[in-house]
Amino acid sequence: MSDADLALIDGIRKRDRAALGRAITLIESRRADHRDQAHALLTALMPHTGGAVRVGLSGVPGAGKSTFIEAFGMMLIEQGHRVAVLSIDPSSRVSGGSILGDKTRMARLSRSDQAFIRPSPTGNTLGGVAARTREAMTILDAAGFDVIIVETVGVGQSETTVADMVDVFLVLMLAGTGDDLQGIKRGILEVADILSVNKADGDNETRAVTAANELRQALKILRGGERGTWAPVVRTTSGQTGAGLEQIWQDIEACVSARRDSGELDERRQRQRRDWMWSIVEQEVLGKLRNDPVVAALRASLEPRVAAGEIPATAAAQQLLAAFEVAASGAAS
Repeated sequence: MSDADLALIDGIRKRDRAALGRAITLIESRRADHRDQAHALLTALMPHTGGAVRVGLSGVPGAGKSTFIEAFGMMLIEQGHRVAVLSIDPSSRVSGGSILGDKTRMARLSRSDQAFIRPSPTGNTLGGVAARTREAMTILDAAGFDVIIVETVGVGQSETTVADMVDVFLVLMLAGTGDDLQGIKRGILEVADILSVNKADGDNETRAVTAANELRQALKILRGGERGTWAPVVRTTSGQTGAGLEQIWQDIEACVSARRDSGELDERRQRQRRDWMWSIVEQEVLGKLRNDPVVAALRASLEPRVAAGEIPATAAAQQLLAAFEVAASGAAS
């Protein structure tokens, strides 16, 4: 490795903000030379990972995720923890950059020397998760942050992707929205480890308690027959007052401890690393397919015909795949 690469690794290990920012920018880059550099960086950092608790956090729009994370993060820092937040923002269709800018909405946490916040755009990635979230978690883990929070865009069926890359999945809900238990939430309920009805303060506290009880009943129906090391729990919290935050951390610790003692945590992380490998393969193959000149020429003729309804999308897709296979086999020979 070059002196610059070694200096970057040293900066990461020292939790230098500038080095962390450069490293995450590097792994997000699509340039071929940057990808090679990123691979070498991650390989060097891997032996220093595994100590962080990785928490996925999702929630319905307006559930107060940023306020919750700031209060929760500050509480953890006061207890001696180091907290990193990967705030996954929707992408601008114009620039491709983040829209919400969650770092500006967690000003107090972002100023702490024991915290690091990185907003990242989702790009074209499904599931409310940025394409390089796993790589960014590896960097932050190696930097010594012992709690890494991945905040996702919002609630939807595909967003449960984040549950497959963290140790614990926390979902914030709202009381009195009229759709607390509707179908769009079902996929989330099926994978959540901890659910919290947030904004349980002031006049809303009673409604929050009622909604939490309804969620407990829903979980009994949806997941009552499950057998595992951790049974999902429902709490009430307030990011404004801090109520319930300590209980949430106790639940996270208990969930991780139960999974570690049973061996489930190690199995989970092994599966996640395999999934990480295949997700990269899928991204790379799709990129090569889109950029292949033979496919690009055929695509230019097929897309208008598909749009006009002259041929079905399935037939067009098969033609593109066949063209790519021919091009790939020709390149290999």
